[in-house]
Amino acid sequence: MFSIKFSLSLIGIIVFLIIFADFFAPYPYDLQNRLAPFHPPTRIHILKDGKLTFPYVNKYELVDPLFKVYRENKNISCRLKFFTKTEYGFKFISVEKPCNIYLLGTDKLGRDVFSRLLYGGRYSLGVALIGTITTFLVGALIGGVSGYFGGLTDTLIMRLAEVLMSIPAFYLLLSLRAVFPLELSSGEVFLIIVFILSFLGWAGLARVVRGMVLSIREKEFVLAAKTYGASTLRILFKHILPNTYFYLIVSATMSIPAFILGEASLSLLGLGIQEPVPSWGNMLSDVRNVNILSSYPWLASPGMAIFLTIVGFNILGDSLLKKYRHESQGK
Repeated sequence: MFSIKFSLSLIGIIVFLIIFADFFAPYPYDLQNRLAPFHPPTRIHILKDGKLTFPYVNKYELVDPLFKVYRENKNISCRLKFFTKTEYGFKFISVEKPCNIYLLGTDKLGRDVFSRLLYGGRYSLGVALIGTITTFLVGALIGGVSGYFGGLTDTLIMRLAEVLMSIPAFYLLLSLRAVFPLELSSGEVFLIIVFILSFLGWAGLARVVRGMVLSIREKEFVLAAKTYGASTLRILFKHILPNTYFYLIVSATMSIPAFILGEASLSLLGLGIQEPVPSWGNMLSDVRNVNILSSYPWLASPGMAIFLTIVGFNILGDSLLKKYRHESQGK
């Protein structure tokens, strides 16, 4: 029970920050500060002259433009402001001029990594959630039809599923994405990625649902529904598929990480969400160079966001699976 609460809390915090990115992100995702490339994370101070004080930051100055070395100017301090209206909108946290607050530093163009991380999560998690819902609706429906009707219908659907499952998913992902023009907008690319991931994911689910339906359709309550003259669609959607819901929920929570990684892989290779719109995948493209990663480790924060999100969903899925098995054994 604790693991379920922990995973839901972790996922809830991440989703909450992403949904309200406009409020929590100090800056727009595409705002550039060419005077502060590879700016390190800003230190927040609560002590001054050994005494507790209101949180403040110091102004950073670029002392070595070649190696991007910054130094805090302790003579210029700026107080943090909370829940205030700024030139970028109403923000949870902001800072007085001439200072800047970069909680996770900046990238090569001087864009705030923390702000881009929150906005980028909308695409990365959006692809995962919408793709998972689409996949499971299609997979459950096709698997249910295949298992219930059997015969030629079952044979054709299962052979198609086996063909899809036999193709290496990553290479098929690249091939399908390469068919579409590269100059598409980020919104169009978003829909394409959802379509591709959903197209790849339904086959395995359909096979499992089909096996469950083969067993459920012989149960007494299904035979009773047929005796009372219930239509095929009513039997399928009212009596059979609802008995697979718990499995679908468990499976969905464990499939979301795969969708997140799929989007991240495409964007990392430059075939997904395009700049300047951020996603966790295309943000990680900046750290493919080991030297950059070692010099500016804060640029790897999208990887940590992916890691925490995947851990949250995996723990949730595993906990729900254990609960499902426990309840099944109890019955």
